[in-house]
Amino acid sequence: MSRKQHTMVICAYGISTYLEECIQAVKNQTVFSEIYIYTSTPNDHIKGLAEKYHLPLYLGQRKSIGADWNQALSHCETDFATIVHQDDLYDKNFTEKVLESFVANPESTIVYTDYKELKVKEDKTELILSNQNLKIKRLMLKTLSLASGNKWWRNRVLSLGNPICCPAVTYNMKALKSFKFNEEMKTSLDWFAWYTISSDYHGKFSYVDQPLMLHRIHEESETSATISDNTRTKEDLYMYQLLWPKPIAQLLIKFYQKSQNSNN
Repeated sequence: MSRKQHTMVICAYGISTYLEECIQAVKNQTVFSEIYIYTSTPNDHIKGLAEKYHLPLYLGQRKSIGADWNQALSHCETDFATIVHQDDLYDKNFTEKVLESFVANPESTIVYTDYKELKVKEDKTELILSNQNLKIKRLMLKTLSLASGNKWWRNRVLSLGNPICCPAVTYNMKALKSFKFNEEMKTSLDWFAWYTISSDYHGKFSYVDQPLMLHRIHEESETSATISDNTRTKEDLYMYQLLWPKPIAQLLIKFYQKSQNSNN
């Protein structure tokens, strides 16, 4: 695989204390990737870090998270791309293992890895290797991988919830040329994306069964905000109703809401 096959697209918003650490983790990969920063909230902090680390900076119009992700990917010129969230960190072997998976499974539409959590509360950071939520998601990911080339199987697993961590996903840009993220949803757009890719595109979901990224959870994150204002519950219910009859969807949402406690 040639050097210029993969891009790490760093999506930056506002003034984040974690952005520089994220950039360093992305630049510290064992294999080469193209790297650029995208933002729809330009400021001196983001511009200064782009200049400091000699990274291209692309600006977009602020509309929604989905619109940002679509605009961010529009600048990608490689076959594979990872959308990096500014709060998260990556193991130095992340890109290497993901590209190895694409070589082994060239029909993959997406490749995703396992992950760990960094929970920030009152200026204290706790590394969470495992908890009930992560155990359930890992079980779902392993179940999904049993027949990840089968659309019916994928959608049955996805009908129980969203086990795939969005910033752990790398996209096959050639296979997903016409794909766009939903620009109206605020929190379940990744779950909807996996459902759309599974249903509308031919290929395989490939899982790297190693925790190769750290997903940071903190009070200022978009996920925490959408839990607080009930947006996540509404959009999760929409997903269940998409995949199940309404009475079953109402029952499932009660159980799925418990997973939100890991963000509180």
